[in-house]
Amino acid sequence: MRPLLHWRTFFVALIAAYAVLTLAAVSFVYFGFFDIAADVPHWQATRWVMETARIRSIKAHAVGIAVPRGLDTSAELQMGVEHFAMHCAVCHGAPGVPHDDIAEGLYPAPPNLAMAAPLYSDAELFWILKHGIKMTGMPSWADHSDEELWAIVAFLKKLPGMSEADYAKIVMANVMHGAMHHHGADMPGGETPQGKPATAADHDHQ
Repeated sequence: MRPLLHWRTFFVALIAAYAVLTLAAVSFVYFGFFDIAADVPHWQATRWVMETARIRSIKAHAVGIAVPRGLDTSAELQMGVEHFAMHCAVCHGAPGVPHDDIAEGLYPAPPNLAMAAPLYSDAELFWILKHGIKMTGMPSWADHSDEELWAIVAFLKKLPGMSEADYAKIVMANVMHGAMHHHGADMPGGETPQGKPATAADHDHQ
């Protein structure tokens, strides 16, 4: 009987300890002892838990996402740079372009994607862009089309080896391309900037 009594005592003590720890954790959160201020770093253990949860979750949820062919074309890269410059560079920066002041107050800080992007597969980058990441400043871009998101992935894969001049050249090409189409749409008779009548193909791209 004594061995049985010994194990029963052990399990009762274990359950009691678990109950005390649970009550302490709930009280710690409920009474506001946990500091959620963005200018106060996480404890080392908290950071490890959150980073591990983030990495494992991304990998698990990205399984089965099919990567389309042709992501390395110049058209995909140009589209990706356009959307990145409009929506992402403000927090992450870009070659030759510093991030905005708003990124200074975010915690965790938005990563340098030239170094962070290679750590993820194409499918994982797509999942991050589409769904965002809780408890960070990374939003969900689900309102963008999959084509646009894959184009950003195409840019992110080229980003580590992209120079300031390369990035500036693509951004300027996008600006000129948009200005030409906008100018052509405003010309009398639907003429293009070269003075030629606009074709159906021209209107499709406006």
